[in-house]
Amino acid sequence: MRAFRELDRVLRGEPLAGDSTAKQWRSLVAVNIVLAVAYGCCMGSFGIFGRAEPEYWQVVASGIKVPMLFLLTLTVTFPSLYVFNTILGTKLLFGQLVRLITSAMSVLHAVLASLGPIVAFFSATTTNYSFILLLNVVVFAISGTFGVVFLFRMLQRDRGPIADDADSPIQTRSSVGAVFYIWLLAFGLVGAQMGWVLRPFVGSPFLPFTWFRPRESSFFEAVLKSLRQLFGP
Repeated sequence: MRAFRELDRVLRGEPLAGDSTAKQWRSLVAVNIVLAVAYGCCMGSFGIFGRAEPEYWQVVASGIKVPMLFLLTLTVTFPSLYVFNTILGTKLLFGQLVRLITSAMSVLHAVLASLGPIVAFFSATTTNYSFILLLNVVVFAISGTFGVVFLFRMLQRDRGPIADDADSPIQTRSSVGAVFYIWLLAFGLVGAQMGWVLRPFVGSPFLPFTWFRPRESSFFEAVLKSLRQLFGP
């Protein structure tokens, strides 16, 4: 229960303090993983409801791969955030960056998990594969937006300590914003393609279950294809 209390503090705009114990941070990371697994199971439920023969392994696979998606995306992109932060001379230390990203990811995962039952509901009530794919894309986009808004609110609130250099506080504040705008773009692009590499998450009713599909095309081409199938003649 402590993990969910820490999450509740973050959602109420009370991020963990800089002197928070390692146990508190481990609890917050653990609850993030639980929320990601929960959404993954809802995402994979189309494998049960959208097929003539239910495929329960799709639920298991998606439950594992959603947390993998975020972990691998952070692994690929966090070094660039740290380097940008250092080169542009902002006042954020490594620990501060970790706390900011962990708190923002907590908000993202909480929103994602809260929308999971809606995804499961539509998975159980429609057989339109393209619609379910796009629904999940929209859910990820909404969750990411909440995470980004929360991240910048934290930066706004902490600007005083971050920009305590009396020589150029405005430049420092601008640098902080630039660092995160650049990194968020990289995070979004890498995350989208990482999801494509780790697919299937939903599970096509026209193909047999597999843990991974062969590498082909890209996430963006797949979204355009799904849009044409959903809205085309």
